[in-house]
Amino acid sequence: MKSRLLLLLLLSSIITLQSFGQSEITRWRGPSGNGIFPSKQLLKKWPADGPEINWTYGELGIGYSSPVITNQKIFVSGMEGETGYVYALTTEGKLLWKAPYSKEFGTSYPGSRSSPSVAGDLLYILSGQGILVCMRTANGEIVWNKDVFRDFDGNNIQWGITETVVVDQDKVYCTPGGKRNNVIALNRFSGKLIWSSPGRGEKSAHCTPLLIEMANRKLLVTMTASHIIGVDADNGELLWSHPQTNRYSIHANTPIYDQDAVYCFSGYGKGGVKLKLIADGSSITKEWFNPTLNSRTGGAILVDGCLYGSGDTNREWQCIDWQTGEQEYSTREIGNGVIIYADGLQYWYSARGELALVKANPSGFEIISETRVTLGSGQHWAHPVIEGGHLYVRHGNTLIAYKIS
Repeated sequence: MKSRLLLLLLLSSIITLQSFGQSEITRWRGPSGNGIFPSKQLLKKWPADGPEINWTYGELGIGYSSPVITNQKIFVSGMEGETGYVYALTTEGKLLWKAPYSKEFGTSYPGSRSSPSVAGDLLYILSGQGILVCMRTANGEIVWNKDVFRDFDGNNIQWGITETVVVDQDKVYCTPGGKRNNVIALNRFSGKLIWSSPGRGEKSAHCTPLLIEMANRKLLVTMTASHIIGVDADNGELLWSHPQTNRYSIHANTPIYDQDAVYCFSGYGKGGVKLKLIADGSSITKEWFNPTLNSRTGGAILVDGCLYGSGDTNREWQCIDWQTGEQEYSTREIGNGVIIYADGLQYWYSARGELALVKANPSGFEIISETRVTLGSGQHWAHPVIEGGHLYVRHGNTLIAYKIS
C-alpha cells in the first residue's frame, strides 16, 4: 500500500513538472513572435471612417510596449512618474489590477519599453533599467527579480534595454550584454542562473531573440551590438556569429525563420541578411543581403515566400522574394512603420499614425482601408495585436480596441 502511494505521488510530481514546462507562452508579436496572428473571420474592408472603436483605456502611463492577451486578460506595461507598472485589463477594457515592477527608463524617450511575456500564471517584464521581474498574473505580486546589469556585468545602452524576454519551458532568456555574461538563461520559477554565454562580449542591441526548434537542438538567435549570434538554448554554447553593424549598434527587429534559414535585419541604413543553417543549427552560410528592407523597429512578416515590411532610409513598404532577396515591388502611399498579419491581410501602422488594411497582390500592394489613430499621444511605435476579433493599438497612455470581426 505504501509503495503504491509513493508511486502515485511520484507520478503526480512528474505530471506537475511537465505541466509547468508546457505552459502556454503568450509573447510579443504573436504566438510565434513573427507578427502573424491566427485570428480568422476578420473584416475584409473597414467602414469609411475606420473600424468601430469598441473601447479605450487611457491611463496606461507612458510607454511603447505592446499588450499581450491570454485567458481573457490583457497585460501591458507603462510608466507613471519614475515607476514602471504592469496593467491587467479585461477584454472589455476594465482595469483588474496594476502593480509596480521597478524604476523605468526616464531620460531620452522616457517610458516602458519591453512587452510582458506570459507563461501560465507567471508574467515576465524587463525594465529599461535592466530589472527583470517575474510577477503573478493573478495580482501582480512579485515572485523574484534580478538586476541583469549588476548581477551579470552588463551595461545599459542608448535609449535603454528594450528586448522582450523569451520564455520556454523552465527557462527565461535575456541579453544583459556583459563581456562574460552576454546572454543568460534563468530558471523562470526561481530566477536562478541556469547558464551564461559570453557570446561576442558585446552590448545588447534592443533585439528580442528568436527561439528555433532544430532537429537536434533548440537554437537562440539574437543580435548584439555588431553581430548576429546563434547560441545553443540548452547550454549557452556560442555556435556561430555573423557581422551586423549600423551607426547606433541598434538591431531592434526579431529575426525571422523559415526552411532552415534565418533573416536578420536592422535600420539606420543597414538592411538584412539571410543565413542558411545546417540541419542541427551549428553553422551558417550567407545566402543573400538586401539593403532596402531596413526597418528600425517595425518588424517584418514572411508570407507565401515573400518578406514584407517598410524601410527606414527609403520609407518604402516592400515585398522581397525570400529565395533571392530581390525586391518585387514597393510603395510610399503610407508612412513607414509596423507590420502584422492575420486572415490573409496585412495591417500597417505608420509612425505618422496611419492605420491601414492591405492586400499583397502579385504585382503590388492594394490599400483596402485606411484610418488614423488620433487618441493617445507621443510616438506611434507600439506593435498592434489581433485577438478575439479585435485589433489592439497602443498609443502612448491609451489602448484602443478596434472591432474588426
